[in-house]
Amino acid sequence: MVGLFLWSQWNMVRRERILGDRKLLHGLVDLRSVSRPIAKFVLFCIAIALCIFMIARPQFGQSTGTEKRKGIEAVIVLDVSQSMLAQDVNPNRLDRAKLLISTLVDRMKDDKVGLAVFAGEAYPQLPITNDYVSAKLFLDNINCGMVTLQGTNLAAAIDLANKSFTQEKGVGKAIIIITDGENHEGGAEEAAKAAAKDGRHVYMLGIGSTEGAEIPTENGPLTDNSGAVVRTALNADMCKAIAEAGKGSYIHVDGSNVAQDQLQAELSRLQHSDSTMASDGAMNEQFQAVGILLLLILLIEMFLLDKQNPFYNRFKFFKK
Repeated sequence: MVGLFLWSQWNMVRRERILGDRKLLHGLVDLRSVSRPIAKFVLFCIAIALCIFMIARPQFGQSTGTEKRKGIEAVIVLDVSQSMLAQDVNPNRLDRAKLLISTLVDRMKDDKVGLAVFAGEAYPQLPITNDYVSAKLFLDNINCGMVTLQGTNLAAAIDLANKSFTQEKGVGKAIIIITDGENHEGGAEEAAKAAAKDGRHVYMLGIGSTEGAEIPTENGPLTDNSGAVVRTALNADMCKAIAEAGKGSYIHVDGSNVAQDQLQAELSRLQHSDSTMASDGAMNEQFQAVGILLLLILLIEMFLLDKQNPFYNRFKFFKK
């Protein structure tokens, strides 16, 4: 823009010289102003710069404090053992479970959610939070190779979830375990009872079929030490027993959305109380001040004429 402006000024000077003597021409046009077009151009450039700066959303000064919301706390623990690769639900147990969790997070509004995985051991993935974007980001990265120790240690999963809640009182708290129920360790019912005693409700989501299915690998179906093909089946009875001990419910997950609706109905029965949530620490938006300054600059540029104003020339503030 500066280059175009300089070119236009040079072109105007060249054309004036063609017409005649420039000083004589300027004397014939008494209202002509040399400085006003330059001032208008400078204001225009400032307005463009402010407009770009405003669109860039200037932010500084972090917001702090807490806010009250009505919601529950839910810690979701997902089984990532090899048996979750079985394809008795489409596309497989793990992907179907991840889809269910993603939909659950999408339906949350004022709730807090935490995420963990387990196989032979249990590991936290996301501390309990109301940041649903981060929850879905961590969920996308979950796979069956995250836990090296294979197995299905439901007791460790429940104990980890029970320690993941906040200290808020009067808030419904749910432990959601998604697994095929092939528990290879003991103590799951005892862990569920301990969680229920602490005011947590344990919901067991059994995924898969009771008929069983093979576990696909890169080299074909998974086999045991004797070479026989391993088949994995849903242990619904164990899941029901754990859910009963944890004062929760058992829900069977298949290829339909029935399990999703049942889980939503169960969670809606939990006590929804005012919970204190820390603000997300977002930066304060400052574009309003830039917008006001931009509007002021545009108004000045609009009312500033290219030529001298005869009305103002009548007032001799600095001349006799």
